[in-house]
Amino acid sequence: MKGLFLIILSMVLSGTSVADNKAREIMEKVDARDDGDSMISTMQMTLIDKKGKQRNRQMRTYSKDINANTEHKAIFFLSPSDVKNTAFLTYDYSDDDKDDDQWMYLPALKKTKRIPASDKDSAFMGSDFSYADMTDKELDDYTFKLIKETVVKRKTGNEKVWVIESTPVSQAVIDETGYIKSTLYIRQDNQVLTRAKFYLKKASRIKYMDVLSMKEIDGIWVAMQTKMTTKQGKSTLHKTILSNSDVQINVAIDPDTFTIRSIEKGL
Repeated sequence: MKGLFLIILSMVLSGTSVADNKAREIMEKVDARDDGDSMISTMQMTLIDKKGKQRNRQMRTYSKDINANTEHKAIFFLSPSDVKNTAFLTYDYSDDDKDDDQWMYLPALKKTKRIPASDKDSAFMGSDFSYADMTDKELDDYTFKLIKETVVKRKTGNEKVWVIESTPVSQAVIDETGYIKSTLYIRQDNQVLTRAKFYLKKASRIKYMDVLSMKEIDGIWVAMQTKMTTKQGKSTLHKTILSNSDVQINVAIDPDTFTIRSIEKGL
């Protein structure tokens, strides 16, 4: 009986290992997916409180691959007046030994604030997205498990997806991102994240991300409208919708756009 138990246990563990390996392979394809060398877009941020009251913000966004391991991103707030000229700058490094750099320019104070790692789980400009959400995740910071294959039903058609559980490898990753675990829905046809469920370490809250609209532009898949909803139990606390327009892929962008001087000067 002992020998039979060990054989069954070995088969179970072997199956788990294969599933975990496949999950990692899928996430590597997601990470390696071509997202263009540069992008410019106009973005609208809609903030919706628990009573349904909405506030809209208009932004202009820029991103550019500097080299194989570094991406620069800049966001300039255009309206309304209470956030106009606010700007955000990120240096996103894929090197595990180097933390991403982030700065926020606050025009009311005429001051640029560096975002420390301890604050990256905080809300970005009052939205349901955090500062950590504004950068790419390092695969080696997580373990991945393939849960199942299923279909996400949308008005535009059904999306076949892999459902993958993502777990941080350390408390440091949890503290920086604010997430103790995530469930990721990856489209099988284009390796794009289409839905996610993020379990927060604070107050037992859960954030639900849904890419409501996706478009292929010049061969690059772009999320045109993304909703993030924060819930506590069955109660919806807040929602944020990001809508992209005027998207330009692989266009020339002046490197000086991605400097502290630039975000302080504004568009």
